[in-house]
Amino acid sequence: MISYHIPVLLRESIESLAIKPGGTYLDATFGGGGHSRAILEKLGPEGRLLAFDQDPDSRNNVPDDKRITWIHSNFRFIYNICKYNGITGTDGILADLGVSWHQFDTGERGFSFRFDAPLDMRMNRASDKTAARVVNEYSREDLTEILFRYAEIKNAGTLASAIVKARAQSPINTTEDLHQALDGLIPRVARYKYLARIYQALRMEVNDEMRALEGLLNQSTSLLRPEGRLVVITYHSLEDRMVKHFIRDNERNGLLRPVNRKPIIPQAGEIKENTRARSAKLRAAEKKEDSNHA
Repeated sequence: MISYHIPVLLRESIESLAIKPGGTYLDATFGGGGHSRAILEKLGPEGRLLAFDQDPDSRNNVPDDKRITWIHSNFRFIYNICKYNGITGTDGILADLGVSWHQFDTGERGFSFRFDAPLDMRMNRASDKTAARVVNEYSREDLTEILFRYAEIKNAGTLASAIVKARAQSPINTTEDLHQALDGLIPRVARYKYLARIYQALRMEVNDEMRALEGLLNQSTSLLRPEGRLVVITYHSLEDRMVKHFIRDNERNGLLRPVNRKPIIPQAGEIKENTRARSAKLRAAEKKEDSNHA
């Protein structure tokens, strides 16, 4: 499904992985499978790839290739799942933290303000936490914290108060309900960008994205073999900061070596073809050969 998702920083991420033909690799965010297919092109017949995705829709994109195993799971459980599949060490881990085009463009999933749809935003639809539950059940203080931290909106408290006031009259169950609750508070200048930040904040809360990323990073050092590479593509300053600090801290303790000191960002041509790539940043690190950590 070519339209499912256009992989961001594809060439740069594959180069950063420094793929060994007979190696074992993990694609923590399979999505449309673009990165996975590129990894498979570099692998030999003995190579192996485990691809993770918590969205069951992505299973339709798995190529018919015996070297790949698709896992329906959040990447926060990556260590135990690898152990279950007999994998004790990997040569590379790739995570592209962006939301897929498919999720944004499937209106009923509720990821986009472009559609009048249920406030869902679950990447894993087996979860019972939806965006509707967040806006209808969270306290004003918690909503303020989410909007301020994840959307970096200065008047987060005003937005949270408006949500609490609106839901007292009627539940906020759809994207249109949310827009009406915030009517008059969203600036006309850069309206879409502002709404995108609000939706991003709710999505990050619904899917517990920051704690999931923290879990992936902490488990990655136990999974990587010496000279194995960790490659992470982020789209939010909080995510990028977490990855940056993780690599820096593990460089200090002698476990990792940064592959790139500054994040790799998309070229102008890629952004022109795929505007959703404009905020992407890629950071990579290699596990040191003389590391004694398991």
